[in-house]
Amino acid sequence: MLLEDDLMLSEVIVEHLEASEYVVTTVFDGIEAEDLLFETKFDLLLLDVNVPLLNGFELLKSLRTLGNTTPAIFITSMNRPEDVLEGFELGANDYLKKPFEMIELKARIDNIKRQFKLDNSDIIQISKSMSYDLSRYLLHIDNKEIKLSKKEGEFLSYFLQHRGEVLSADNLMVNVWSYDTAPTSPTLRTYIKTLRKYLGEESITTLRGVGYVFN
Repeated sequence: MLLEDDLMLSEVIVEHLEASEYVVTTVFDGIEAEDLLFETKFDLLLLDVNVPLLNGFELLKSLRTLGNTTPAIFITSMNRPEDVLEGFELGANDYLKKPFEMIELKARIDNIKRQFKLDNSDIIQISKSMSYDLSRYLLHIDNKEIKLSKKEGEFLSYFLQHRGEVLSADNLMVNVWSYDTAPTSPTLRTYIKTLRKYLGEESITTLRGVGYVFN
């Protein structure tokens, strides 16, 4: 998702990213961005700071407070050291000062992809005998193919992006479900149980009172 109120710059960035086969959703003010993020999950956020209605700093602060961990890069003309410091303290993963070259933006995005294991490939290797097709929600185990529901697939995808991390129930609810359709705790446990059935009991560890770890 790109939040940028400069129409010309927005078009240039979109053209550059689409040429690299990214799918880009554009918004032009902070409230529009916030509303969209309540409904849709993205792999990466590109956020200008000085935008109408709700600035980029306030937007990211709100997202992080709610537990949304989507990687974010600020792209802004606010280039004082204290601005950069504030951006990172609010939860940004990178900070790109305007004006910038598109090749630098690409380098920053590539770095985020490495950090968060975001890849253009639809196939994620889970183990030697197990892989997952993101686009078709298909789990391959040895020679067997298991079709997951859309939500089961999104649930597994989020776990795979955060292997080895402790994920609280709130974190999972915020980042896998839309805010207005967050599940109950029993529903969450049912999805955990289903994934364990497919992947093995040891695949997801429960840390009582803390959260879950995908091994």
